[in-house]
Amino acid sequence: MNRAALYCRLSKEDKSIANQKLLLTEYAMSNGFVIVKIYEDNDYSGLYDNRRPGFEKMICDARLGLFDTIIAKSQSRFTRNMEHVEKYLHNEFVHLGIRFIGVIDNIDTQALGNKKLRQINGLINEWYCEDLSENIRAVFRQKMLDGQFIAPFAPYGYKKSDKDHHKLIIDEPAANIVRYIFNMYSRNLYNSSKISFMLICNDLNDKKIPPPALYKRLNNFKYSNPAIQSNTHRYNWCPSTIRRILTNETYTGSLIQGVYKKESYKSTKCVAIPKDKWIIIKNCHEPIIDSNLFNTVQTIMHSKNKHSQNRNIKNNVP
Repeated sequence: MNRAALYCRLSKEDKSIANQKLLLTEYAMSNGFVIVKIYEDNDYSGLYDNRRPGFEKMICDARLGLFDTIIAKSQSRFTRNMEHVEKYLHNEFVHLGIRFIGVIDNIDTQALGNKKLRQINGLINEWYCEDLSENIRAVFRQKMLDGQFIAPFAPYGYKKSDKDHHKLIIDEPAANIVRYIFNMYSRNLYNSSKISFMLICNDLNDKKIPPPALYKRLNNFKYSNPAIQSNTHRYNWCPSTIRRILTNETYTGSLIQGVYKKESYKSTKCVAIPKDKWIIIKNCHEPIIDSNLFNTVQTIMHSKNKHSQNRNIKNNVP
């Protein structure tokens, strides 16, 4: 009995993953395969093997010996990463005794002389991703230069306009908290009180004011954060959140983007870009605080940091 697993990954040209299922089911049945299971990934990139739940489950089951053959619409549906062609098709699957078939591009690891075709296809698929990544990056950069907000989620205190999702508008309840944080911290300039990030956190927590991630969930914003569970009702502000708000120039009406970039089109890791390379568009949306207050807060923070460094040097703290 030739046991087969069908793998489907949605592509733009397919429109629906059901088209792939139908194609692969008909191919398997007409070629004498017994379908053990259908694995699918809807709207996942073919560049990664550790971010596709259906793919990961299929590889796990392959190692358990649950099937003998994997059938996909094409090699590009299985992977668009040349490293994975070598890792799975030319190494692990060989040791596991698993055959791979790409229906429409005539890929078959059991066919003699087919390896070169797989490698050529692997290079073409990877070049496609690289070119696509560069084109998308160029389009996004132009959008940023045009003053369009392209991030998936608006900063706390703002929300995306219903009329134009590339435009930020003030979310007044959250904006009031942003103003409160800035005004509270700025008191350090006018008196001897030592208002720290932690003191502000404690104050907000005591008032039962939800922190940004929880606020967005409670108000049905399209926002997800693994740290905020659906049954969580804790109010937990932390110093890093306060610092992030106090140093975010977006609240002055400036749109700041291009702060990070991916290491490469194949990597999920982002690296920081030097500040002089950021894309900053002044007066792009309505400010929550004025520039004078923002600059005052930056001065206070710089002064505190300098004082802390001097104290550490004096006390020989590394």
